[in-house]
Amino acid sequence: MRRVFPFVCAAVLVDTMFFAAITPLLPSYQDELGLSKTSAGLLSAAYPAGTLLASLPAGWLAGRIGAKATAVTGLSLIAATSVAFGHAESIGVLDAARFVQGVGGACTWAGALAWLMGVTAPERRGQAIGSALGAALFGVLLGPVIGGAATETSPELVFSGVGAVATAMLLWALAIPGSDAHRRSSWRDLGTALGSRSLQTAMWLFLLPALCIGAIDVLVPLRLDDLGASGLTIGALFVASAAVEGLLNPVMGRRSDAHGRLPLIRVGLVGTGVTALALPVAGAVWVLGALLLVAVTWLAFFWAPAAAMLSDASEGLGLDQGFAFGIMNLAWAAGQVGGGAAGGALADVSADAVPYAILSLLCLATLVRTRERGRTLA
Repeated sequence: MRRVFPFVCAAVLVDTMFFAAITPLLPSYQDELGLSKTSAGLLSAAYPAGTLLASLPAGWLAGRIGAKATAVTGLSLIAATSVAFGHAESIGVLDAARFVQGVGGACTWAGALAWLMGVTAPERRGQAIGSALGAALFGVLLGPVIGGAATETSPELVFSGVGAVATAMLLWALAIPGSDAHRRSSWRDLGTALGSRSLQTAMWLFLLPALCIGAIDVLVPLRLDDLGASGLTIGALFVASAAVEGLLNPVMGRRSDAHGRLPLIRVGLVGTGVTALALPVAGAVWVLGALLLVAVTWLAFFWAPAAAMLSDASEGLGLDQGFAFGIMNLAWAAGQVGGGAAGGALADVSADAVPYAILSLLCLATLVRTRERGRTLA
């Protein structure tokens, strides 16, 4: 545990750092390569698309070759694609590199977290997962710094450095003694497990906050811009929101170990549902900024407890932990894509209040459902 835990935190931090580095680079790529907004959007979406498609295969791979070997595979892909991304001179190569990096991220997350769960006592899973998720969110904070450095120096230099860091990470993994124990769950085992109410519930409780944050990531920046906020202000607010989540995740993980998963999630459901109704009526930058921080605070009540529920449910069903975190990756990517795309489309044809109201209703319905099934799910 003592050697695996810091490696896992560092691995997910490196992955999310590269994921978030694209934001400050988009304007320069748009100028240099003549990208349309659609092309820029596709470049940004290539990473979660790779994660979405590779999430369950990565979980299966962890059961076949082991969680440690799967994490090393993911880091190898991240190292190679970082260098390729930095040296790319066409949008096709950039898209491909970022897509494969998303595949590498799916392998890194499924392998690293499954490895961590293999050496963590069940009563400490929430704390371990929460700390890893907190490290990942700090990677999100560092990503724009990396991207900004690439615009000031050169992408070749900066992303070759990222590749070197990923290579050092995989060598670190190989140097950790011992091999992880793993089951060899099949696709049939996964299909059977997905029919379980406990696993379905855990997956939904991770998907729902991902839908919310996907919508927030699209609608809040646009609304802030309409209210007159500068790009610097918008960026600072989202950096602050990531910092809040990063600090809260380990706390929520520990509390879920001590007091159960569902009580915290129910608090998050109430808080998120109420805040979603308030977001579209904010009429000043400072009010919307404050509501953004409140929203991510409530969402922090979901991540670690829901991920621990996925791990607990998978173990109870005889499913290996690689598949558990493959399902987590799938839920996150689907929520990010669905929340952003559907939320933006609904807002375009109606108003921001419509997608927010739907998310609020989903939180209310989920709260009622978890109370009805609480004894079964807890």
